[in-house]
Amino acid sequence: MNKVLLIGRLTKDPELRYTQSGTAVASFTLAVNRRFSNQNGEREADFINCVAWQKSAEFVANYFRKGQQMALEGRLQVRSYDGNDGQRRWVTEVVADQIEFVGSKNDNNGSGRQDYQNNNASAGSSLGLGEEIVFDDNDLPF
Repeated sequence: MNKVLLIGRLTKDPELRYTQSGTAVASFTLAVNRRFSNQNGEREADFINCVAWQKSAEFVANYFRKGQQMALEGRLQVRSYDGNDGQRRWVTEVVADQIEFVGSKNDNNGSGRQDYQNNNASAGSSLGLGEEIVFDDNDLPF
């Protein structure tokens, strides 16, 4: 299983581009705080490169700005390419499937809580935080 859940702050505004075929792609970096402090008592963060495609890319570019909190669900991807100097380069990034605002309206420039799932444009809690899940015994695979 390849699943990543992150909550962090954007380090800069997302960068929206389009492929030659017209597919939207947004690149951004999330600063995700570590759970523990270092030896000096300071909290450190990991800076995680992320990418969103299609409608998710446009959603991120239109509604998120530097410093805003974001919840993201996606998958880890490792890819390689040949640089201009002929050297092989490796990139590790999170490919976002679901993206959601985190925090109060004021934290997100008055935009409130919204989310977007790459698979469809439904609204609601994409990460299922605080939702009751209703099922009956017929839904169980055993």
